[in-house]
Amino acid sequence: MGDVREPLRELTECGLPQALEVMGERWSFMILRASFNGLHHFEEFLSELGIARNILSNRLAKLVEHGILVRQAMADDRRKIEYRLTEKGMDLLPAMIALRQWGQKYGVDVVENPVLVDERDRLPIGAVSILAHDGRILDHKGLRMIDKSKLGLHPEMLQN
Repeated sequence: MGDVREPLRELTECGLPQALEVMGERWSFMILRASFNGLHHFEEFLSELGIARNILSNRLAKLVEHGILVRQAMADDRRKIEYRLTEKGMDLLPAMIALRQWGQKYGVDVVENPVLVDERDRLPIGAVSILAHDGRILDHKGLRMIDKSKLGLHPEMLQN
């Protein structure tokens, strides 16, 4: 994928290992999915997901610790706690949709219902894509790893 390889053993040089440290297991994604579907309370997560109480408590604490969810008392009853998505949590939506689409494409007998649609037209959304800076859709052939110091330099300029 390019002239430069990522340092695969160096975990701090890439965002993927850091993301997996926070989100790299099933229940974190299921809680996130439930949050995107409007669940906010511990008991809602517990009953809707069928998750063990101790696992839910642990995963919610981890998502709060990493700033994906915020834990806050409800305005009308300060004894009740809500978990709300932060901006950091909302930024995981494209990744969630990409994983969902991948699972629908390669899963066995996955029938999507309900269907995720564009609010305006009420038609199914397109596949999550990799976009170039100018909006072009890229595939794996259009990607390359380069040293950060060479950003924006065309290949013919590098040969001099």
